[in-house]
Amino acid sequence: MKFTSRLTLVAALLATAGFAHAQTVLTVASFKDLDRSVQAAIPLYKKVHPEVEIKLVALGYGDHHNAMTTALATGANLPDVMGIEIGFVAKFAEGGGVEDLSKPPYNALQYKDKFFKFAVAQATSRGGIFAAMPADIGPGALFYRKDLMDKAGVTEAQLTKSWPSFIDAGKTLKAKTGSFLIPHASAIKDIMIRSGLKDGEGIYFDGKGKVLVDSPRFVNAFETAKQARAAGIDAKIGAWSNEWSEGFKRGTIASEMMGAWLAGHLKNWIAPDTKGNWRSAGIPGGVNASYGGSFYAIPKGAKNKELAWDFVKFMTTNKEVQIAAFRELDAFPVLVDATNDAFVSQPIEFLGGQKAREQWKATAAKIPATEVDKLDPVAQEVVNAEFDKVLEQGKDVKAALADAKKAIERRIRH
Repeated sequence: MKFTSRLTLVAALLATAGFAHAQTVLTVASFKDLDRSVQAAIPLYKKVHPEVEIKLVALGYGDHHNAMTTALATGANLPDVMGIEIGFVAKFAEGGGVEDLSKPPYNALQYKDKFFKFAVAQATSRGGIFAAMPADIGPGALFYRKDLMDKAGVTEAQLTKSWPSFIDAGKTLKAKTGSFLIPHASAIKDIMIRSGLKDGEGIYFDGKGKVLVDSPRFVNAFETAKQARAAGIDAKIGAWSNEWSEGFKRGTIASEMMGAWLAGHLKNWIAPDTKGNWRSAGIPGGVNASYGGSFYAIPKGAKNKELAWDFVKFMTTNKEVQIAAFRELDAFPVLVDATNDAFVSQPIEFLGGQKAREQWKATAAKIPATEVDKLDPVAQEVVNAEFDKVLEQGKDVKAALADAKKAIERRIRH
């Protein structure tokens, strides 16, 4: 590992000036689970920078991002390094509170070819600000209960061939076992609005900011998810609820579409007793998409920017660190070279000995580099509200999407 001696020299000079303590404490703010990656990396970082003390401040997902939003707005309680989940990157970038890492002295785009390309796009705002370095990714997968599918006579090929085949498989499963195929029909809508996208395209907006939610892509997603609800294959349960976890534990819900990291959650805390029953497959219809992803940003008001950048590079471009997070925490590496480690080909006991990481790596290589927009969360909220009206009130799909478009355009104007 090569690190500039400049940091050590700076620390020594500051020490003689009596500022050593203030300058060698690096504050890293993170959210739960991503904080474990930092904890795993601290001993490795101390080997090369014994003079640096890392102060890790970790909060729950919502509390952390609220605290960072406030800190960036007020300039108070700013950390040196800020962990961010994908949904907040564009917002923080366009809010102007974080460093543009593509500019000197960072010149971060020199590393872009080392990463899976879609993660670089996720970290770049529509205005071209490279707001954060990607740390881990969530290649999408369909996790399903093989024991329940076997009982129902449903094959993996039936699940993944197409959406109509997926829904038919769900009907067979329900008839033979009483289990629901998916927690909620919205899972189908969420993945289908990402299907067929090409590099440089956005989910909700095009390159000029035009709203896309009334396009055939959204119509098809809404219609298919509506068919899933009519077929009775969804349990009408929201993700991350107690009922959701219980459904996986008890086998009343037989599959879920999420990032590769879900395998670790199922094994570690959601449904550890179901070991060996789960398998990972591609998403129906051959959709390649990402779920979540973590990033590190440097606030403009950070006190130790040079040291912060050194640490961010360590977390994101160091193969040993990336593999350690992968092995210990199931955090799928953003660094392509880290996915060439032998660990990728090891069988996963929880998934019945399946070598699922090879599948996730292949998916990651195919995920398009879609544009992000700071208004994506607003558009998502509006689209979800209209989708609920389609499912719960029987609202016409095209009318719902037309109303969604109008509502988003109104929010943009304000």
